[in-house]
Amino acid sequence: MTMPLSPVQTRWLATTAALLVPLTDLYPAAGRDWPAYLGDKAASHYSTLDQITPGNVKGLEVAWTWHAGDARPDSSQIQCNPLVIDGVIYATTPAMKLVALDARTGTELWRFEPLEPNGVNRGLTFWGEGAERRILYGNGHWLHAVEARTGKLIESFGDHGRVDLSEGLGRDVTGLAIQMNTPGVIFHDLIILSMRVGEGPGPAAPGHVRAFDVRTGKQVWIFHAIPYPGEPGYEAWPPDAWQRIGGVNAWPGMTVDDEHGLVFCPIGSATYDFWGGARIGDDLYADSLVVLDAATGRHVWHYQFTHHDLWDRDPPAPPTLLTVHRDGRDIPAVAQVTKSGHVWVFNRVTGEHLFPFEEIAVPSSDLAGEVASPTQPLPLKPAPFARQRFTVDEITDRTPGAHKAVLERFFHVRPHVPFGPPSREGTIIFPGFDGGAEWGGAAADPQGVLYVNSSDMPWILSMIDSGGATSLGQQVYLQNCTGCHGADRQGNKAGNIPSLVDVKQRLTREQTIEVITKGRAVMPSWGFLTQVQRESVASFLRGEAPPEEAVRAGAWDTYLTDHVTSGFVPPPYTGTGYNRWLDPDGYPAVKPPWGTLNAIDLNTGEYLWKIPLGIYPELIAKGLPPTGTENYGGPLVTKGGIVFIGATRDEMFRAFDKRTGRELWSTKLPAAGYATPATYEVDGRQFVVIACGGGKSGTKSGDSYVAFALPKD
Repeated sequence: MTMPLSPVQTRWLATTAALLVPLTDLYPAAGRDWPAYLGDKAASHYSTLDQITPGNVKGLEVAWTWHAGDARPDSSQIQCNPLVIDGVIYATTPAMKLVALDARTGTELWRFEPLEPNGVNRGLTFWGEGAERRILYGNGHWLHAVEARTGKLIESFGDHGRVDLSEGLGRDVTGLAIQMNTPGVIFHDLIILSMRVGEGPGPAAPGHVRAFDVRTGKQVWIFHAIPYPGEPGYEAWPPDAWQRIGGVNAWPGMTVDDEHGLVFCPIGSATYDFWGGARIGDDLYADSLVVLDAATGRHVWHYQFTHHDLWDRDPPAPPTLLTVHRDGRDIPAVAQVTKSGHVWVFNRVTGEHLFPFEEIAVPSSDLAGEVASPTQPLPLKPAPFARQRFTVDEITDRTPGAHKAVLERFFHVRPHVPFGPPSREGTIIFPGFDGGAEWGGAAADPQGVLYVNSSDMPWILSMIDSGGATSLGQQVYLQNCTGCHGADRQGNKAGNIPSLVDVKQRLTREQTIEVITKGRAVMPSWGFLTQVQRESVASFLRGEAPPEEAVRAGAWDTYLTDHVTSGFVPPPYTGTGYNRWLDPDGYPAVKPPWGTLNAIDLNTGEYLWKIPLGIYPELIAKGLPPTGTENYGGPLVTKGGIVFIGATRDEMFRAFDKRTGRELWSTKLPAAGYATPATYEVDGRQFVVIACGGGKSGTKSGDSYVAFALPKD
């Protein structure tokens, strides 16, 4: 759909003055401080510090280590990219506490504990004016404003220091999952944000983008990511979708172009992720990069990466603002990496594509009630940074036994093609649900080079009929829980999802119901279920007789009536879980590399280098070359010429030459660094700090932040 030019676009096109000023001067990167999530408002992951260079990086040593003391064994994480401002680090702990540390020594200065810790946290937002300095911090469905010097709530903000993000969404979302995992972005006196909301087969909140006054907490504007009647994009949905469909949220975080007054919002998929019979149409603005006027929330331009998403192919990270050099001029660009392993590059003011793309024909669905989009868009350049097809030739040959086991299953699932729809037989998702790219995102330097890490892991999506349960508890489980815990209740250790088979041995009945009601760690609240439904699913999980209310005549009808009244109808299919395809020994079913780090020149669309990222030490000991590993958390690039990255399951922290990809230095962390590192300078000394929280991909959990620097002498 062609949209009229906005005032922002008109002003930009009416003058060439912006092209006469080096755009790298207009958007300063991080330097002495690391004042924003991922370094700056451009999400560039770039720092102008250059004390650490390829020539001296081997001299890095641990400067300090700080322990939070609140990790849960093998089940907690730290995904936080910390802020560093005037010699103070602001970060979060595994238990979602906010802390301030002395950036020189790691000494704890203060600690703030929220009332209802929930979810995971990937970063924080800083705002300051004059003597005012505040940290804006998301926890569960609350946005907190904390005084940066004292760690105390700012009473004048919202309700005594916090804002309930479940309010002001235009419909009742009581009991639905809402978590602010990723920090908002600042534009003048506004904090602009979205939330993580439910994506499963149950009811879910809408993920509208909103701006709040940073001083008062008052909501200033809202952009309806699921359009209301009369709004552009409304025709891409069923007429009542705005009242009942959920998701479509900018969960990865956003970026801001202050010069042009634009906020860039990567909007996620609509519910249910894997069956769209209740949302027939292209589903705008799901799976899109949406660009808004940051002052008003007015739509400026958008591009949809996946029509009628059935694969959870939402954009996974904040888009990166950078400068692309073409024909002697500088073009203000925005680059969006995707889970499918592609990079989309646009003129960030006009929305013009800077590389060619095409719409390809894709298969239709054979699930009753589903209408898959007949075409999907793909960029023709740059080439994908992850493999796109899982063929017989790609099956692992690590051992004859591994090859045979994977080959046998390969012939029982659907042949793999990009955008093959979900199926009962099993559909290969490659790269998997966690990318390709993931929430760590990409780094960019002023030369227009993008650095992005990627996982090359196949997953299998299988659909089952969600009807036919023998009890209310089983039906509630099939409708709401199988996507994570699986139809067999075995969970997924690699995905940090526990088995529920032994829940009776681990939790009392009361504790079971409390977790269902309130959520815990990465599990959201399922408080929208009625008390009877919660009691029933607890009985099912524990192998106990259902509560008396659940066996009364009409209990199942009551369940349906409750949801139909709210506009929600349970889908006829549900997925059996987010299942990585591994061989019998626990290694990926595909040939290596299983994880890579890539440098792409976005001026030309060509790759400068591509290397495996991460190792399995036991395979190296057997003489295998580096395979790469699944990875979470992004890179950091510096003017000094270094790319720093943790991210890998081998618990290593590495430094690479940004020009060549040659590994220059590595060190073992206390736990895997599934977070994007930050760099800063204090007293003339450059530090690099990373959260070591582990807890994903079957690795141990940790509770530390570790800072590295060159020796003082």
